[in-house]
Amino acid sequence: MSISAFCVHGHFYQPPREDPITGEIPDEQGAAPFRNWNERVHAHCYQPNADLGNFGRISFDFGPTLLNWMSGHDPITLAKIVAQERHHYRQQGEGNGMAQPYFHVILPLLPLHDRKIEILWGLRAFEHRFGHPASGLWLPETAVDEETLALCAELGVRFTILAPWQAADPEIDVTQPYEWKDNDTGKPLALFFYHADLSTRVSFDPLATLNADHFRDLLVEAIAHASPEDRLILVASDGELYGHHQPFRDHFLAHLTQKGNETFQSTFLGLWLKEHPPRRKVGVLPATSWSCHHGLTRWSRGCECTPHSDWKAPFWQALRHLGEQLDSLYVQIVGRYLVDPWRLAERYIEVLMGRVSLSELFFWLTGEVPRERALRQVDYLMRAQLNKQRMYTSCGWFFEDFDRPEPQINVRYAAQAVWWNGLATGVDLFDETLNTLACVRSNVTALNAAEVFTAHYARAAQAPFPLSERLQPSHLTSISLIRH
Repeated sequence: MSISAFCVHGHFYQPPREDPITGEIPDEQGAAPFRNWNERVHAHCYQPNADLGNFGRISFDFGPTLLNWMSGHDPITLAKIVAQERHHYRQQGEGNGMAQPYFHVILPLLPLHDRKIEILWGLRAFEHRFGHPASGLWLPETAVDEETLALCAELGVRFTILAPWQAADPEIDVTQPYEWKDNDTGKPLALFFYHADLSTRVSFDPLATLNADHFRDLLVEAIAHASPEDRLILVASDGELYGHHQPFRDHFLAHLTQKGNETFQSTFLGLWLKEHPPRRKVGVLPATSWSCHHGLTRWSRGCECTPHSDWKAPFWQALRHLGEQLDSLYVQIVGRYLVDPWRLAERYIEVLMGRVSLSELFFWLTGEVPRERALRQVDYLMRAQLNKQRMYTSCGWFFEDFDRPEPQINVRYAAQAVWWNGLATGVDLFDETLNTLACVRSNVTALNAAEVFTAHYARAAQAPFPLSERLQPSHLTSISLIRH
């Protein structure tokens, strides 16, 4: 007798809103009566879903930077989310949480070393937070190409989720997991494709989620039209839908996943894959995503989804050019100590998580206790690299106009990266970056990216050096933490 199951996946994420100088989120008027949008969404969505136990009954991924914020804002809710996920891992050897790259970047648009850093940081942040390795990885915007999948497979990711139109086979059976394999290494990766109609209804048809019993009937109908073998109906959407974008949908989700049904069972992807390994192979259409059917141009050149977005192409080109310059200087200096300078950046997540100091990481990688001047230079370079990754955050290109908070935040991160790089290398990238940003302008208010860049750089120049007291080499007591 065949088994029928369903799984709800929630993608939980908020763009980083922290001021790169203070590390705090400024007050945001649109979020009133809350101080900022993180607090508002948290009150509407993350906290109530955790209180209802929903994170123990669905598949989910959480942005690492969002969890970092939550750990300071509401550690009790974070502990509930972690406990609900860990329960499955202890009981079944598979957790229901998926990792996410550290920042919400469009991976196929970035050079391979940046993609690798983002994936490694995301995997380590998940393990640090949830206490076990992640089997799956959510790709931001499900943006994909062959190189990105190969990198995921190389780094130990077992599966990811894609939209059905991203499969090379137009006749894909979305009730079955598929195997994608790297032609060069032969390493496989399982691909789950979500049910397009049901996922669209959840996201854009509020009437479909008014009643969980009615939606359960839709699941039964979908399963009835599926193949007679074991099948899984996967419904995927933004997690903020459940309580924030659509009020009371946290209770809809609880009722939908709590109540049993003789027709199908509720499951999560790691467990289903463990019991149902892929029996079919498939390729993917490169440069595709779940939220836009125009390839990846929404995040690099603009597309019909966001009219009058002629500012996007020069904005992307300006930040990519800056990224290349930052990388060149980073490799030049760190290359004095390491044959592969990117090893330091890949392992820097251990410093961000507070597991080791930078001096300890430097010693572990080079075998040398760094001198104060060298450590200070490397510290500033890593701060520049961190802000470089932040400036690629996809939200900066998602919407229609530059006069929104998201692209302006990206500009501030770029200015902060230029500031730290100047301290580290003595190379001033200010004028050149300013010139490339000058043609990035809002169609609504005529706000210029160069203005935002200049204003933040001036603030950075006047700010005290944060954490400077930590630049001294410390006792090498935590080396074992990063040897695995």
